[in-house]
Amino acid sequence: MKLKKDLLPAHQRKAKPADESALGFGQIFCDHMFLMDYDPEHGWHDPRIAPYGPLSLDPAALVLHYGQEVFEGLKAYRGVDGGIYMFRPLANIERMNRSNRRLCIPELPAAECLEHLFELVKTEHEWVPTLEGTSLYVRPTVIATEACLGVKVSKKYLYFVIMGPVGAYYPEGFNPVKIYVEEKYVRASAGGVGEAKTMGNYAASLLAAEEAHAKGFTQVLWLDACDRKSIEEVGTMNMFFVIAGEIITSPLTGSILPGVTRDSVLTLCRHWGLKVSERKVTIDEVIAAQKDGVLEEAFGTGTAAVISPVGSIHYRGKDYRVADGQTGKLSNRLYDEMTGIQLGKRPDPFGWVVKVK
Repeated sequence: MKLKKDLLPAHQRKAKPADESALGFGQIFCDHMFLMDYDPEHGWHDPRIAPYGPLSLDPAALVLHYGQEVFEGLKAYRGVDGGIYMFRPLANIERMNRSNRRLCIPELPAAECLEHLFELVKTEHEWVPTLEGTSLYVRPTVIATEACLGVKVSKKYLYFVIMGPVGAYYPEGFNPVKIYVEEKYVRASAGGVGEAKTMGNYAASLLAAEEAHAKGFTQVLWLDACDRKSIEEVGTMNMFFVIAGEIITSPLTGSILPGVTRDSVLTLCRHWGLKVSERKVTIDEVIAAQKDGVLEEAFGTGTAAVISPVGSIHYRGKDYRVADGQTGKLSNRLYDEMTGIQLGKRPDPFGWVVKVK
């Protein structure tokens, strides 16, 4: 497929943010986006880079009524040598195709999508910020566009990618956050779409998140839909605990997202010879460990925040401090190593980083 480009003239492009320390997250968008269409006759076709702008959708587009949509999140970084790098981009495209299969969306041509992604980043390379802790956030999305009322699999789709410069995901930055253990609501269950990165999972989390925010908490910690005891994930992150020297994260049993950062953390910890377990861990075990003084750390992992240390866990009306409310040693080590690899400051023994420009 030949990639077409329709680029804005220089005088029509937006001014870049003057203060990179005040970028925030998800508020600013680049001048251009990538789009590609699907129909049964042509398959995926017409790849193009065009000016960023509104999408034209029929009011009966199936995505608007039945939620047939998947998305991804990854980043481009300004390396210490001034080059532009991406971290495990193929893993994100492969995960997107797993989500596509679960939502009955045709799989994307991975190799071509990767090339198109690199070309979009190169086109907008001036938008990649330089300040440490910043990056260019990349959001690929697929939506069902066939106009039809009635629950069915769409015959037509639009794949698009938008991007924008970002700073820290949480206002706290790389500092401990406070999380609220949710017992009333559930996000997903085994056999559902919890392992897919799709809009419905996030819609299901909004009410609990709003209630937690109103109480002063940063994120919700979700429990298993059946037993309301086994820990699953935080709203935007996979969750890790360090208990008596054992690094524990919930297994991938179909109800939580298989995070690329989660997998990277597991790989690093095993590479360092640390004790790592992918097993069920209950909230009762975590609270008992805190009371016994062996809950050494808790942290979340995800593309947006990379590593997010947890300073306290609120459960049934009580706050339980973790690591004295400070950032733990492993959290610090993982954050430094991950960001160091992403920026080209540290060796990349796993071949995770791809130079785009």
